[in-house]
Amino acid sequence: MDEFPVATSPAPGVMGVDWESRVDFEGLRQYRLGRVRMMLEEFELGAVLLFETSNIRYATATQIGYWAFNKGERWALVTRAGRPRIWDFGSAAKAHRLQLPHMYDTKNSVGGNTGLQGAIGPETGLHDRAVREIKAALEEAGVAGEKLGVDLAETSVFLALQSAGLRVVDGQQAMMRAREIKSRDEITLLTQACAMVDGVYQDIFEMLKPGVRESDVVGLAHARLFEMGSEFVEAVNSIAGERCSPHPHVFTDRLIRPGDQAYFDIIHVFNGYRTCYYRTFVVGRATQAQRDAFRQAREWMDAAIELVKPGATTDQIAKVWPRAEEFGFEDEMDAFGLQFGHGVGVGLHERPIISRLNSLETPVEIKEGMLFALETYAPAADGRSAARIEEEVVVTADGRIVITLFPCEELMVANAY
Repeated sequence: MDEFPVATSPAPGVMGVDWESRVDFEGLRQYRLGRVRMMLEEFELGAVLLFETSNIRYATATQIGYWAFNKGERWALVTRAGRPRIWDFGSAAKAHRLQLPHMYDTKNSVGGNTGLQGAIGPETGLHDRAVREIKAALEEAGVAGEKLGVDLAETSVFLALQSAGLRVVDGQQAMMRAREIKSRDEITLLTQACAMVDGVYQDIFEMLKPGVRESDVVGLAHARLFEMGSEFVEAVNSIAGERCSPHPHVFTDRLIRPGDQAYFDIIHVFNGYRTCYYRTFVVGRATQAQRDAFRQAREWMDAAIELVKPGATTDQIAKVWPRAEEFGFEDEMDAFGLQFGHGVGVGLHERPIISRLNSLETPVEIKEGMLFALETYAPAADGRSAARIEEEVVVTADGRIVITLFPCEELMVANAY
């Protein structure tokens, strides 16, 4: 395997300190808001109205915990000038005014409610009230007659916005474009998030033995990540034995047995930024079929990484991966997500998305500052085992760096006999 440059992006630690320059959070806030406003101009929007949790955090630097994730019960408005506005869940609006007083006051951080996904019906007038307040903010900004980009909202909210005469258009494309180029601070946070997973994989490798359940690995990963400063563990895929092929994308209480191949994906959030990071092991002893599957997954991965550089296009990467029929699937829709690339940031799936399903016909240019994960999957000849590898790469002016550092050059055997 070629030696790829690794971890020149710093992972300085989970705390701020006075003696070392780490993450400039105010600079991060302003960079992200600036990116959103750049896309308002490019997409000819007067404003964006945001309900999707990752978009709200990106644009406003607010969050109230993952219990509120994408419930549609908080929303934000960004216009071409002035501070962003946030309508939040009850007392959270007051908390923002205390936490970020230079950004929020009683005018631009207020409570809001659109019915808790239908639990409170529209006959109460909550939808109409929300739309009146949004329209008043647009009028104040002088953009009420212009296109309003909306990302993801409940049907009742869309209908209320249209009934009020607002020019509602798709705003999600503008937000995806805003989020695709990462700043230095974003890359630092993403690298730190990966460093935390590096450590969890060491713990997983040491614990893997017969009698451990898939769910035990999930529990260990949650505990260690929270100990290290994670704010949320979105998912831990934990797959072993005959469950490896095809990939079920969910863990169970299955006991791991001698000779099982096992792969894991750890998705967690550090200061708003996610990981997506697979590794594959075998427990006790490895067969030739398992080693061959891992070697194939690694070869497909290396071929993809080699192509990552500014000016390349996503179809070039997708073409080095096998067609769905070549590894046991009916078509590219059936195999989607196995030979796969996706941007990683405040959301798990950002631009660019790389696969044979979409990239061959509509390729996207790879640009400096993108950060994305590449995933490969190879089923073994034994019909039950499989290998899954994932690396996160940063696109630099000269090519790329890999920031997922737990060893993955060859199949590692845990607790070898």
